Amino acid sequence: MKKLIITAAVCGAEVTREQTPYIPITPEEIAQEACLARKAGASIIHVHVRDKEGKPTQDVNVFKEVVNLIRSNCPDVIIQVSTGGAVGMSAQERLQSIYSNPEMATLDVGTTNFGDDIFVNDLPLIRLFAKEMSEKGIMPEFECFEIGHIYNALRVVKEGLIKGHLHFDFVLGVPGACPADVRNLVRMVDSIPQDASWTVAGVGRHEFPMAAHAIAMGGHVRVGLEDNIYLSKGILAKSNAELVKRAVEMARAIGREIATPDEAREILGLK
Repeated sequence: MKKLIITAAVCGAEVTREQTPYIPITPEEIAQEACLARKAGASIIHVHVRDKEGKPTQDVNVFKEVVNLIRSNCPDVIIQVSTGGAVGMSAQERLQSIYSNPEMATLDVGTTNFGDDIFVNDLPLIRLFAKEMSEKGIMPEFECFEIGHIYNALRVVKEGLIKGHLHFDFVLGVPGACPADVRNLVRMVDSIPQDASWTVAGVGRHEFPMAAHAIAMGGHVRVGLEDNIYLSKGILAKSNAELVKRAVEMARAIGREIATPDEAREILGLK
């Protein structure tokens, strides 16, 4: 199997200080968590940002500050910004993050139930985001919350809006969306092109069970406080690095090596 790429989703848009005191909020805190996760074994840092009140924002200036801080302190890591933002944001608001000069960005490829809300990603929006990323040379990671989202991704590829290596992230266990079940994961993996790569992000208590399946199947994993705040039942993770280290331990237990950022770039076809 190819070496394992670990993505660290360090803060997200939903987790609050009331839920865990360890969630990074300020640009400095996010950058520090990113670099600690890199040292622990992460090759990709998935970036959301917050405003001064700790609320999710897609302000390009905050993204630029965070991206520059990460690059100054751990220059080899791959930075992947979120274009998902938070539920209710407009397309133009969400798209601001790609103007912070990242190597990668997430591209949500379908509308889904998201708890009590609806996360809207229709085909015109998907095409707009795909076109903007392609023009800027940013590699998309297709975020799939349902199996049908895969076919939206393949549609924009067929239309010529995305070229090169294809990389998918299967986000499983979001309330209202596809359950985190190995049968669902296998079906999704079987539905993408054979030469594509994939990552799985299990939400909440599903983070490490889904990671275990992905590691054994030859896929890649995403962990971090965005998706799960617990190291084990009832025990809060004190950092993203703790969650990354757990994924590293799981991989090493079955003899799978961890990819460095440059090795991840080779696997993903990043220039």
